[in-house]
Amino acid sequence: MLLTRLWRKHHEAAKFLMVGGVCFLATTFINYALKLTVLHEKPVTALAIATVLSTILSYVLNREWSFRTRGGREQRHEAALFFAVSAVGIVLTLIPLWVSRYVLLLRVPEVSRPAQEIADFVSGIILGTLLAMVFRLWAFKKFVFPHPEARPRPASRRSARGPRSPITKHKPVKRARR
Repeated sequence: MLLTRLWRKHHEAAKFLMVGGVCFLATTFINYALKLTVLHEKPVTALAIATVLSTILSYVLNREWSFRTRGGREQRHEAALFFAVSAVGIVLTLIPLWVSRYVLLLRVPEVSRPAQEIADFVSGIILGTLLAMVFRLWAFKKFVFPHPEARPRPASRRSARGPRSPITKHKPVKRARR
């Protein structure tokens, strides 16, 4: 019962976090694929590209799953707002990495290569993602998908099978003792 109530109350946030997990993995994979090959001298650029590509994936998954019943705007307007909010999120993602590399100087030759990579991961991937995630969840619900139940909810499996049997439809009636 408790899990059911929690799910009903926070299902959008839970789905948003699951989408975020998928996009986090995509961002991490793309970031390191770029950073360890063609952009090894440009870690902020690598993370920016990875984050932009993951943001496109995030739009599709959030619109069609996390916030599928929310809306209230034309799709063009909704998409424009989504990407505007996400652009702010990208900047928020990049700030900790930029501070780590260029303010705290956690880069080679000031620190060892392993220390630089750990600092990049913690600042860019962990801290930046968390900062942007909190902002995006708030902004998506407030501005991008503002109206709950604006789009029709897809038919559930139960309703697709037809009505429930009369036995399970109603609560049992308590009979008075004689």
